[in-house]
Amino acid sequence: MRSGRTKVTPKTGPRIGWIGVGRMGYQLVTRLLDAGYEVSVYNRTRSKAEPLAEKGATIVDRPVELASLDLVISMVAASKDLEAVMLGEGGLLTDPAASPRAIADSSTVSIEASERVRRAAEERGTALLATPVSGNPSVIAAGKLTVAVSGPREAFEEFEPVLLAFGRGVTYVGEGELARLVKIAHNVFLGVVTQSLAEITVLAEKGGVSREAFLAFLNDSVMGSVFSRYKTPAFVNLDFTPTFTMPLLQKDFDLGLAAADKLKSPMPIASAARQIVAQAVGGGNTELDFATLILDVARGAGLEITSEKADVSDGLSDR
Repeated sequence: MRSGRTKVTPKTGPRIGWIGVGRMGYQLVTRLLDAGYEVSVYNRTRSKAEPLAEKGATIVDRPVELASLDLVISMVAASKDLEAVMLGEGGLLTDPAASPRAIADSSTVSIEASERVRRAAEERGTALLATPVSGNPSVIAAGKLTVAVSGPREAFEEFEPVLLAFGRGVTYVGEGELARLVKIAHNVFLGVVTQSLAEITVLAEKGGVSREAFLAFLNDSVMGSVFSRYKTPAFVNLDFTPTFTMPLLQKDFDLGLAAADKLKSPMPIASAARQIVAQAVGGGNTELDFATLILDVARGAGLEITSEKADVSDGLSDR
């Protein structure tokens, strides 16, 4: 890793590349542009990235065109996608004459895939930071996205100001791939908590309590959380506009259970929740938000639920 680096700000640099403009990536690139950074963007479907040009971004046709920049941030859907954009034809790490000073990968991928990319990056003198995030487009819009980071401490300290532009907080968790484990554990908890929340909400409704009243009580209690408040509109009004789909949740359950098997750490509740999610995916639930878990629970309870059409907050604008 190169030495003599100093912290950077929008006024002094760095030049940033971005790979992967999905729902999350688009908004995060916008935040970087608004913060004054120079950003060049690659997306497999170029048309999805082109509106960012109107905001000041430069659009490129191949990841390798970003190789001469200071920091390249990637956010892709799966392990195979990360390896493709980094090591495949036209990949970021395939230019024999250039390589970015650092890569910050914000994808939720396997530790093994990340390690392969890390080794290739280090061979070229490029530091790899694992930078998975917690949040979704609504959380980004509210400025509340959080980031876990692992990798070389020096690279983290240099590029921390860039990551702070993402939202509310950045936590350095250690060397290597530790941030991957943190994010995988986070997403397993996300699925388990949502399933449990669906079960108790249906229980209350079947006993005669409205979902709105039950969740208002829960959210004001010591058991309430930012997440339970955030999912309240979906549970009350059955608005399942996707923020995170069942197939993505199943992928993260599989990653978590694989890590648990490798580390000999039992997760019986997570294993059960994974089967519930897999059944939903197998039944064709692949496009809607994972909050649709409440529909499966209600169906199992013999309860037909409908939107309560209530004016309830997601809590993001109240904090």
